[in-house]
This record gives sequence, C-alpha cells and structure tokens, in this order.
Amino acid sequence: MSEAQAVDGSKARDLTAFQRHILTILAEEPMYGLAIKRELEAYYDDEVNHGRLYPNLDDLVEMGFVAKSELDKRTNQYELTDAGYAAVLDQIQWSLERVVIDEDRAAEVRSIVDDALDS
Repeated sequence: MSEAQAVDGSKARDLTAFQRHILTILAEEPMYGLAIKRELEAYYDDEVNHGRLYPNLDDLVEMGFVAKSELDKRTNQYELTDAGYAAVLDQIQWSLERVVIDEDRAAEVRSIVDDALDS
C-alpha cells in the first residue's frame, strides 16, 4: 500500500459504518443524493432521513473522500475520490485479514468476488 493510501486508510478508520456504506455505494458510480439515499434504504431496509444523509455526505466531502459537483441548481452529484477509494479498499483489506483464516474461507471469498464479477 502506498504512503498516500496508508494516510487515507488511517483517516478512514475513524469513519462511521454509515459513512463507510456511503463510500461503498459511490465506489460503483457517481450518484446524486436521492440515489444514494435509495441505495442506503435498500441496504438497511429502513428509511434514511435527509438530516442524517446530507450532513454525512458533507463530512465526507470535507474529509476529501467524496467530491461534490452541481448537476443543476437543485441537484448535487457525489463522486468517490482517490482517497475515498483507498478508504474502501482499506476496510476490505482489514476485513479480509480477519475473515480469511484458512483455504475454505478464502474459497468462499473468491466465490463472492466471482459472483460479483458475473453480475
């Protein structure tokens, strides 16, 4: 891991789970706020109110993990930055180091990755 990724990773470790979920959603493609909200609601199977989403998006922008641009006068688009992508990778690596403890678990993870690539 490069020095820049290590710095971003250590900053990322202070993020809440909700913020990490936002970054993971944005790893797929740039989105506007309501699209992010819908993805989060599908994941949580519960309503996510604007008062929770937008302050967290603003915090992620301020920390440099997300870039915010204006689509039109009423709609902002959010995009993962290189630092945000490094934060997502840092979380995945940390999780894998704890989950993949033998060849059977490694095979399960490989299957998940293969399924994700096929979809």
